[in-house]
Amino acid sequence: MGGQSTSTQTVQSQSAPWAAAQPALQTMLGQISTGLNNTGLTSSETSALDTLKNNAAAGNPYAGQIGSYADSLLNGGGATAQAGAVQDNLAAYRKMLNPYATGSMVGNNPALMAQLAQIRSDVGDSVNSQFAAAGRDFSGANLMAYGRGVTAAEAPVIAAQYNQDVANQLAAAGALYNAGNTTANTLTQMQQSDLANRGQGVTAAQAALDAKNYGANATLAEEAQRRGIPVQALSLLAQIGVPIAQLGQQGNSTTTGTQQKSGVDQFATIANGISGLIKAAKPNGF
Repeated sequence: MGGQSTSTQTVQSQSAPWAAAQPALQTMLGQISTGLNNTGLTSSETSALDTLKNNAAAGNPYAGQIGSYADSLLNGGGATAQAGAVQDNLAAYRKMLNPYATGSMVGNNPALMAQLAQIRSDVGDSVNSQFAAAGRDFSGANLMAYGRGVTAAEAPVIAAQYNQDVANQLAAAGALYNAGNTTANTLTQMQQSDLANRGQGVTAAQAALDAKNYGANATLAEEAQRRGIPVQALSLLAQIGVPIAQLGQQGNSTTTGTQQKSGVDQFATIANGISGLIKAAKPNGF
């Protein structure tokens, strides 16, 4: 004959893997607690932030100049200011070269007229003196000799001058053509510079706006630092303190067990119980 007995036992367990490091950890936690009272701004930080605040209130000292620069660029930056002068130069150049370019100066050279007159005078004096010496001046032969001599002397000069006048005409026409192209290219470059300046003006306009908003933005940045420095200090302390606080663990557990007993064990247990009751019932323990 056998039986069962049941027993319940509660066990408390604790894990302390960092027990050896507890003194150092307690020191660190104490320093962290002290540091919590020192997360505000230092006097140096306050002074620096006040300086930034004052500078922000004064604004960007170059905002006006940047704005004027942007305004100038948006209006072309004066790139075409000399366009009129360039066109006037071309007009004056044309006026000087047009008589040659049109051919009106071909054969119309005052210097040539004087040169031909001198040739006629020299040839006439030579021919006439010869016929006068022979007693035949003003004769038909004299006049014929005079005409041939003048023609022979003037022909090369007139031909050379004509060729020169035609060459001058062609050169003048070419010069006017090149001057027109140069002027057109110059005006085009001016216009392109004007457009480029206007494009840069768009960028400069943003820079001018940024300069105008400098004070407000700088104030916001300064105030953000004024708020952020204490928060950052607290965050750094939390990064150290929270993990330390989570070290180790403690818990309770309950264990229930059942034990199988033999008949002899059970009889001994009962007998012990009865014997205890008899002794308790006897007077004076007899």
